[in-house]
Amino acid sequence: MTTANQITLFRILLIPLFVAEMAVYFQTGRERDWVLSLAAFGLAAALDGVDGYVARRFNQRTPLGAVLDPTADKLLLTAAVVLLTFDSRGRLARIPGWFAATVIGRDVLLSAGVGVVRWARGAVRVRPRLAGKAATAVQMVFVVWILLKGPAISAGCWGLAAGLSLLAGFQYLGDAVQQWRVGGRSRPA
Repeated sequence: MTTANQITLFRILLIPLFVAEMAVYFQTGRERDWVLSLAAFGLAAALDGVDGYVARRFNQRTPLGAVLDPTADKLLLTAAVVLLTFDSRGRLARIPGWFAATVIGRDVLLSAGVGVVRWARGAVRVRPRLAGKAATAVQMVFVVWILLKGPAISAGCWGLAAGLSLLAGFQYLGDAVQQWRVGGRSRPA
C-alpha cells in the first residue's frame, strides 16, 4: 500500500462525511454542517492532485492506484451531483436533473463498457483523455461554486459541461471499440 494509494483511500473515506453533513445541512440549515460538508468535499477534491503528484514524483504508480483514483473521482462527483439535484430547502442552488442524468448515465455506460471489454477480451486499458479531465474539472468547479453559494450557473454553462462529458464519453467509447477489435489493450497515450 503506497502513500499515494493511502491518500486516495482517505479521499474515498471523506465522501460519506460529505454526504452525511450535506444531508444534515439540508434538513437543519446549521452552518456548522455546511462548513463541514464543504471542507470534506474541498479536501477530497484537492487531494486528487496530491495523490497523483505523489504517485508520479515518488514512482508509486500501481495497478490499484490506476483503479482507485478515477473511482474516487467518480464517487465524489456522483455523490455531489446526486445530492445537489435534490431540494435543499433553498439553502443551495440545484443541479439540473438533465445534467445529472447525462453525467451519471455516461459513467454507468462507460463502466458497463469496461466490464464487457474486460469480460470478452480479458484486458482493458482506460487512457486518460483531455476532454475527460476537463469535464471532471468543470464539474468539480461547478459543485464547489454551488457549495460556496455562488450565483446561479447559466443553462449555457451546464450545456458546455454536459458537452465535455459527452465528448469524453465518445472518446472512451472509441477506445473501447478499438480494444474490442484488436482483442487486447489499446496503445498507451
